[in-house]
Amino acid sequence: MERTMSKASFVVAVAGATGAVGREMLRTLEQRSFPVSKLVPLASKRSAGQKLPFRGGEVVIEELGPKSFEGVDIALFSAGASVAREYGPIAAKSGAVVIDNSSAWRMDPDVPLVVPEVNIEAAKVRPKGIIANPNCSTIQMVVALKPLHDAARIKTIVVSTYQATSGKGHAAVEDLLQQTRSVLAGEKVTPAVFPGQMAFNVLCDWKAGENDYSEEELKMVNETRKIMGDDTIGVSPTTVRVPVINGHSESVHVQFHRPMTAEEAKTLLRDAEGVVLMDDAYAPGNHPQPFSATGTDPVFVGRVRDDLAVKGAIKMFVVADNLRKGAALNAVQIAEKLFVQR
Repeated sequence: MERTMSKASFVVAVAGATGAVGREMLRTLEQRSFPVSKLVPLASKRSAGQKLPFRGGEVVIEELGPKSFEGVDIALFSAGASVAREYGPIAAKSGAVVIDNSSAWRMDPDVPLVVPEVNIEAAKVRPKGIIANPNCSTIQMVVALKPLHDAARIKTIVVSTYQATSGKGHAAVEDLLQQTRSVLAGEKVTPAVFPGQMAFNVLCDWKAGENDYSEEELKMVNETRKIMGDDTIGVSPTTVRVPVINGHSESVHVQFHRPMTAEEAKTLLRDAEGVVLMDDAYAPGNHPQPFSATGTDPVFVGRVRDDLAVKGAIKMFVVADNLRKGAALNAVQIAEKLFVQR
């Protein structure tokens, strides 16, 4: 089903409005002056009646229910996979275009998995009325890889991620902060969210997947292939959580079907949509960092260099705000590209 909307403004619902990504969706809609005629913030019964800031005022949270999407044009979901599976089809049947941030629909063959800088055309054909937002780590990586893939076709990717605690939600950030206070006070650390000590430590905290890979790692494999439209791309990921509040970092090694040099890669990245290339010569501290990426929209790429072990391959360091480009911003950009004339 392809639905076009020639409207000046839109009724936008945000399901999961009180969560970390939901709140970021509201901020992103406001900051980018998305043409919202009415905002419908939706959450659980527990949050109903509370207020959230929006455009200098406040909006009242409504309880998510079967009739929440009547009259809604665009429904942004960030309420978890189970909620998305239940209410996504209801919203679509009500006439809304659904853009879901959870894992519920990503690998459904009838649901496009979209990063606007990479494959926005896929979003125009949506048999179920639903568009899936990819995993945060996948998004920033494919934005950086798209121009390189177009030029030389990627053969293999080896990626190690260093993922911020905000990717696990508000409670995870609070857990990190409390653990940090405990360590600095010389007190025993009692994790509330993480499977072990997160403060001053590194953890693999995702559920187990197949072949001794985590679910997060397998998401990067399968989602990259679907977004790029190439099932032959080899993806070898290792994902870890680091004691950073916000901003994901990735070390990416890429091999192509023809040799590519770092200089060619830099030329391609310099003009790439959504990318900020930091191409100064190496110096301590002169590279993309999660602290400086937080609150910004681009994918920052630096340390682009020729691989010393594999001729014709390159290495680079990729950083982005996981709540913005890795989630909220990507969803809003999909809606912009499809429906907003700028």
